[in-house]
Amino acid sequence: MLKSFLLLAAGLLGVSLTLNPARAADTKPLRVLLITGGCCHDYTKQKDILKKGVEARANAVVDQIHTEIPKGTSATQPPLPIYGNPDYAKGYDVVIHDECAADISDPAIIKGVLAPHCTGIPGVNLHCAMHCYRIGNPNEPATPGSDRAMWFDYLGIQSSGHGAQLPIAVRFTEKNQALTKGLGDWTTINEELYNNIQIFPTAKRLALGSQITKNRDGVTRTNDYVVAWANEYQGIRVFSTTLGHNNATVADARYLDLVTRGLLWACRKLDDQGNIKPGYGPQSGRTSEP
Repeated sequence: MLKSFLLLAAGLLGVSLTLNPARAADTKPLRVLLITGGCCHDYTKQKDILKKGVEARANAVVDQIHTEIPKGTSATQPPLPIYGNPDYAKGYDVVIHDECAADISDPAIIKGVLAPHCTGIPGVNLHCAMHCYRIGNPNEPATPGSDRAMWFDYLGIQSSGHGAQLPIAVRFTEKNQALTKGLGDWTTINEELYNNIQIFPTAKRLALGSQITKNRDGVTRTNDYVVAWANEYQGIRVFSTTLGHNNATVADARYLDLVTRGLLWACRKLDDQGNIKPGYGPQSGRTSEP
């Protein structure tokens, strides 16, 4: 009755009213699938840091697929249960790839990993996900559209390795992008700076990482590589960052802000000004820290 009365009154007065604006409590949370496991990283802890950090910053529920490496199994070929199951992301709004599977190179497996993204599910890729699913020599540029470039086409950048762990000065080059709104430059703890073998035309650079190294003769050198970017892939949005080797970096509020904004952008939950769309921001009762 009250709603009908208000609408009638508004019509008589020539006033437009918007009743029941979208609220977080009325909006279904984004369903996020986080995939972790493989070589060289403390995924056992990082998976929980990421889940808590993303859920504190967005109206999202993060489900985990985590694989511990069985004894006697190659850590660079983790037996992730997504392999051979092209429907592994059914029902999810976005997939976060945080696995490290450097020696998984079977084209059939890679096509299966990409299958959800080829049918409309956006993606977020963290750190060693850039060094997964490579066919042939990763130091040789792969031709876009070729089998060798399947994973790189999806990511938007081809990377093959990194140097020593040293601080990385992160500088946002696209501060007017909706995705990077409110994000500030910072310097990480000791971290791995991934190289860029090539940047694909579909990729948009968002942040550069600079790392100062010194050789045995004391000569210093500054390496600059793209460390965060956005990509368009077969009609979906894909966000990636090569940062995130160490637990302290993953737990850094600045890192979690970046990852969450990348996820919201990939799911089209940021408006053109970079504001989180109604209903998808932090939920009451949750902390803003990881």
